Amino acid sequence: MTKLRAQFAGLGAAAVLVGVVLSAPASAAGAFPAFGLPFGTGQSVYSAGIHSDNGTSGVKNAIDFSPADKTVRVPLAGTVRIQHCDGGDWVTVDHDGGWRTGYYHLEGISVTDGQRVVPGDTLGRAGNALPCGGSSTGAHVHFTLWTLPTAAKGGDSRDFGVGAGNWNGMSYDEVSTKVAEAYGEAIDGKTFGGWQFTAGADQYSGTATEVASRSVASLPGRFHV
Repeated sequence: MTKLRAQFAGLGAAAVLVGVVLSAPASAAGAFPAFGLPFGTGQSVYSAGIHSDNGTSGVKNAIDFSPADKTVRVPLAGTVRIQHCDGGDWVTVDHDGGWRTGYYHLEGISVTDGQRVVPGDTLGRAGNALPCGGSSTGAHVHFTLWTLPTAAKGGDSRDFGVGAGNWNGMSYDEVSTKVAEAYGEAIDGKTFGGWQFTAGADQYSGTATEVASRSVASLPGRFHV
């Protein structure tokens, strides 16, 4: 586990996914959607920077956010898929075109499985919850980006539904290694809510650039949205 140089730590460590064989997505996702940010505007936000889902290796599909109001919101319309673990639940949202976003560490989850949501809806509070394992220091949301193979929607017997988004009962170590390797999508170069995020050479680094003003914030760091 990689310790952050700032307010909070990332999650996960390498693990072996027993009994599940993952392969590359069966088909590419659609064009990148017009995502918003996973929190409200008009506030200060701290980000620890872009990193892989386990914070050590693999595709850098994750970024940690700690908005001042601690409220995590839907960035794009979709359908909630609650992922269950022995220690509780965490939230994913499936969007059109085969895209999925993930929200780990949430406390006070306010959505249910199968619920249709629209931008701005509340998902829960940024927190330190560890329903499937991992670690956290300082309340935040571990925001992740994924693509799922459209051919596997509704289930795929080759990987027990993992490719279709059924991650119930999987430890955070499993999701952040094997699943991330197969379905994680890099944050680098993507724009959310008018901010383009660029990965740095190291884990937990990068920049956030406001597209309209070209104002650049270094990550880890704080910026105002």
